[in-house]
Amino acid sequence: MQLNLPEYDVRLQRLADGSMRIYDDLRRKFVALTPEEWVRQHFVHWLLAEKLYPASLTANEVGLRLNGTLRRCDTVVFALDRHPAVVVEYKAPHVAVTQKVFDQIARYNLVMQADYLVVSNGMEHYCCRYDHATGRYAFVRDIPAWHELNQCLKK
Repeated sequence: MQLNLPEYDVRLQRLADGSMRIYDDLRRKFVALTPEEWVRQHFVHWLLAEKLYPASLTANEVGLRLNGTLRRCDTVVFALDRHPAVVVEYKAPHVAVTQKVFDQIARYNLVMQADYLVVSNGMEHYCCRYDHATGRYAFVRDIPAWHELNQCLKK
């Protein structure tokens, strides 16, 4: 499926039952190929290749406990001091990015306390910055590159 993200050299694997898997460079393994995973792999590749986020500070499927329930953030980018800097939530391309999606990632951020939240369905990408002092979110025009992110975190 064509996304609003650059293509890259995807590694796919077909299992004996006909199901497909895609290689996740961050987890260093093949994972089930779902529409959401297709978006995740393309988006992460874009963050690493175009925005120059370091793979060593980027992780997929990061667990957190929210109201006693184990949840998973789709992707988390950590700052140099290892606190969560960016939390990313993915949806399949056919899933609309709605307020409900932003509510979901905002709940995750009650625990994570990241500086930026990003939502993408592969076609549309949204980014907002969290103001820790006021507890408010403000949409930003573009997802910051790694060097821009570090400048913002120093302020």
